[in-house]
Amino acid sequence: MRILLTGGGTAGHLTPLIAVANKLKSKLGHEAEFLYIGSGAEMEKRMMAEAGIRAKSVLAGKLRRYFSPMNFVDFFKAPIGFIQSLWILLLFMPDVIFSKGGYVAVPIVLAAFLYRIPILIHESDSTPGLANQFLSKFATRIGVAYPSAEEYFPKNKTALVGNPIRFEVTDGDPEMLREKLGFTASKKTILILGGSQGAKVINDAMVNILPKLLPYYQIIHQTGQSHFETVESKAAYMGVKIGREGYFATPFMNANELRDAFALSDLVISRAGATFITEIAANSKPAILIPIAESANDHQRMNAYALARIGAAIVIEETNLGEHMLIDNINKIFNDDELRRVMVEKIKTFYHPNAPEIISNSLVEIARS
Repeated sequence: MRILLTGGGTAGHLTPLIAVANKLKSKLGHEAEFLYIGSGAEMEKRMMAEAGIRAKSVLAGKLRRYFSPMNFVDFFKAPIGFIQSLWILLLFMPDVIFSKGGYVAVPIVLAAFLYRIPILIHESDSTPGLANQFLSKFATRIGVAYPSAEEYFPKNKTALVGNPIRFEVTDGDPEMLREKLGFTASKKTILILGGSQGAKVINDAMVNILPKLLPYYQIIHQTGQSHFETVESKAAYMGVKIGREGYFATPFMNANELRDAFALSDLVISRAGATFITEIAANSKPAILIPIAESANDHQRMNAYALARIGAAIVIEETNLGEHMLIDNINKIFNDDELRRVMVEKIKTFYHPNAPEIISNSLVEIARS
């Protein structure tokens, strides 16, 4: 069986694709052959290579909701990407397509529809992006992670399945990581995640309050590759050296490293991407979510407030990300056992451990029908 994977080039799209591919590998063994088509970003190449999946790329035009000169450039990319997709699909001729959406998926799904290849699209966010709303017309089946997303798609081919994540990010070893980092069991640990690329606004806010946090808490900080040196120098200016005094910062954590970091942490401060939220939920951690102010379709804010409405997380807007707001909310969570208990119980409802199984079964079914 040949399975083609596609989706926009962020970790939030790539990790669910890999999670489902891994499940299909365990089901089908050598009978499964995979190909990923994306934008050609370095992250895509690296993550797919680590997963043992061949990767190709096509040109794709991004639809922006604001004026940009790039809109004119991307207008010409779209037809080229469509022709490239037709050619790649003709050579590979998959039995089924699994698409996570994003602008890069548009030419691939349209080409697949012309070839009458069955298509399953998946929407991770509480409010679907423009690409998935458009592509739903051509999909055979649609899976969603939030009940609120169901209303945007045809009911007869849409199901609530959850968000598939890698099993490698659960069941970590906190004691091993505590010993490795030189952390103490007498202090609570905070894990800071700014998304796969990091987040300058979160990095800056956290570094500014390090001297006030470190006497009471330990911190694991994923900065993003491009922000690490800045964080290191700013922390040093604040009198904090990475690797000492309970502060550990790193540009990026792979799945195994992230698994242990989740296991050791008592609180997660994170962006509100769907995959990060699902990984936090899978590890049953209380969370402070800081959505991107201008994310596509405002999906991060919608995700974050879907949790906040039921008491599963605390949301802080970027515009309110001041010193007192952060410290007060961190202390509020750690000083209230009942609040932490409720947050953990509520956030667990956003984790569907069978999501990769359900999606992989559906892909096999529509491929063979």
